[in-house]
Amino acid sequence: MSRSLTVALAQYPSGRDCTQIVAEAKATAAEIVVFPEMYSNGYARFDPKDLAARARWCADAESLDGDFVGRFREAAKAHRVQVVATFLEKGEPKPFNAALLIDPEGRPLLHHRKVHICDFDSPELACGRGSDFAACDIETGAGPVRVGLMIRMDREYPEAARSLSRQGAEIVLVPNCCDLATDRTVGDVRIAQARGRAFETATGIGVANYPAPRCDGHSFAVDASGRIIAMADASPGLLLATFDLAAIRRTRREERFRGQI
Repeated sequence: MSRSLTVALAQYPSGRDCTQIVAEAKATAAEIVVFPEMYSNGYARFDPKDLAARARWCADAESLDGDFVGRFREAAKAHRVQVVATFLEKGEPKPFNAALLIDPEGRPLLHHRKVHICDFDSPELACGRGSDFAACDIETGAGPVRVGLMIRMDREYPEAARSLSRQGAEIVLVPNCCDLATDRTVGDVRIAQARGRAFETATGIGVANYPAPRCDGHSFAVDASGRIIAMADASPGLLLATFDLAAIRRTRREERFRGQI
């Protein structure tokens, strides 16, 4: 049995066919494919003072049983991989920023609504406060692996990773939409922050971002010691991150004080 798990971070612009991307990931032997944040509309912005634009933006929200999510479920089943689909989810009074972990049978396993929303950026988003961060077991070639979900700004708050680690999450998957390495204000602090978060909670973390020009790419993955194990440049493509599960489990066992803070 394999002692590792390969995750494909789909650094592609919104609008690229998810079925082709999942097929590409399958061909590389990846077992999980993670899409960037709110892939249904590319984290589109609108002028909040323009009532018509606001209405159109909200009207584009997707339902869990709708066609957009359905295409990801079909792709996961057709290619026998786990997929993290991301979308603007219908909700009242406001839509949510959501991610859905789908198993190789096309069944939803884990549904996460972004808790820490960027309300300064898209004011029509509802937050998922009241919804706990959750982890679940998935079946892989290496046996059961426990994974959790965060979305973008969630990773900037320590309780998110802490909660997932306490639930036994070994790998945390993070759809993202912002500059990671070249932010004009903070530089690459977000990468450093994720490395620190992985170290303090003894979890592997994989972050899937949009390529340039939407964002600066640099999707990346770190191990449970905070070391970078894979990083993309700014161009579109799949980034493959292979997590050493034995090393993650050894770290969680031998340095368990870190995962329990």
